[in-house]
Amino acid sequence: MGKKALLVIDMQKSLVEDKPFDIDNVVSNIQKLIKSCRSNGVEVIYLQHQNDEDDFLKKGTEGWQIYDEVKPLPGEKVIAKTFNSGFKNTELKQYLESNGITDLILTGMQTEYCFDVTCKVAFEYGYKLTVPEHCNTTFDDEEDNLTGEQIYNFYMYAIWDEIFADIKTCNEVIKDIEE
Repeated sequence: MGKKALLVIDMQKSLVEDKPFDIDNVVSNIQKLIKSCRSNGVEVIYLQHQNDEDDFLKKGTEGWQIYDEVKPLPGEKVIAKTFNSGFKNTELKQYLESNGITDLILTGMQTEYCFDVTCKVAFEYGYKLTVPEHCNTTFDDEEDNLTGEQIYNFYMYAIWDEIFADIKTCNEVIKDIEE
């Protein structure tokens, strides 16, 4: 078994405060995972999206900040990104390699955008991936008439499960971290 890390993807104030599907449960579960990782020597790495053409996630704005309830401690790694992939034009892959991290626990936002792309690219790079249930979320897609819950369930159980990642309950992942 390789060295593990927890990725917290785009859990930023403007996104969380817009109340995507199941956000209170997602934040609570991510808090539990962060606490378990910190207590058991598993690194927590944050990805923080920025889009300087849009005030919604413009670097330095209040909405761009990582949500207070899951924010990093001083010294924890925060990697800025400008694409849906946490790997494209970032130091993430190099950082993981240089620290011997081979197993990733993925959490965060948004299920069908940055989360999905980061999951699939990490898979292509050969990382062993775990996606805990109720630890990622997204918004309703009114254009396609899909709820956030439908999108979440589709990606979790039709796209990622047993193809790109192992899907486990949050408690199962915490148990794995503590072993």
